[in-house]
Amino acid sequence: MATLTYVYSDQTAVLGPLATYAEPHAYDLCAAHSERLSAPRGWEVLRLAPDPDAHGPSTDDLLALADAVREAARPVPVADGPAGGIGVVEPGTGREVGRRGHLRVLPTPEP
Repeated sequence: MATLTYVYSDQTAVLGPLATYAEPHAYDLCAAHSERLSAPRGWEVLRLAPDPDAHGPSTDDLLALADAVREAARPVPVADGPAGGIGVVEPGTGREVGRRGHLRVLPTPEP
């Protein structure tokens, strides 16, 4: 897999490692098409070799994973709860409890 970009002012097509984010005028190609790539007459094709050390997760990948975990840990707001809409309703009882991250505050059982 490779990403193809064009530099119109230089009449150059650049074929490099797969891009980590979408960009206008950048096209992802499969291995077969990236090997057979040809450019218009008068254009130069630059083929950038992938960095062998970049095969592991990048910092972008790790930050995206951390953001997804943080988002999943956020409590679901309650529209009409006694705590002003910031609590979580306990399933089955309808009683609101507090929550912070993965920890919950459970109400004291009534005698």
